[in-house]
Amino acid sequence: MTESRTGRRELTPIRFEFSRSSGPGGQHVNRVETKVTLLFDLSGSSDLSEAEKARVRARLGRRVGKDGVLRVTSQRHRTRERNRQAALERFHELVSAALAVARPRKKTRTPAAVERRRVEVKRRRGQTKRGRKGAGWED
Repeated sequence: MTESRTGRRELTPIRFEFSRSSGPGGQHVNRVETKVTLLFDLSGSSDLSEAEKARVRARLGRRVGKDGVLRVTSQRHRTRERNRQAALERFHELVSAALAVARPRKKTRTPAAVERRRVEVKRRRGQTKRGRKGAGWED
């Protein structure tokens, strides 16, 4: 893993595939391959530890195939280069978010007032139902 000019960690086994974008665009869209698919070999990466790989796989499971390759696509822009940059940025966002360790939740007690209100609502509801039980329909 290397440090880039932007301060991000660069992950080395990245490659790109290009294909035709979907959607409108006239005759031009049928001729150029501007859709970019970024492929990152997660299982073959020596830049991430096994724990980091497991964390990325758990959090980005839908994007990681059975072959251990993480896929990020971009077809938002009209040019291949802009889609390539967009895919790289999205990849960095996804991986850095997946690698972030969440702080453990601090357990707190339910406030007494909230508990009292809950019990009071249950009691009132029970009284309403008991009130319906007593008298039957008389003709």
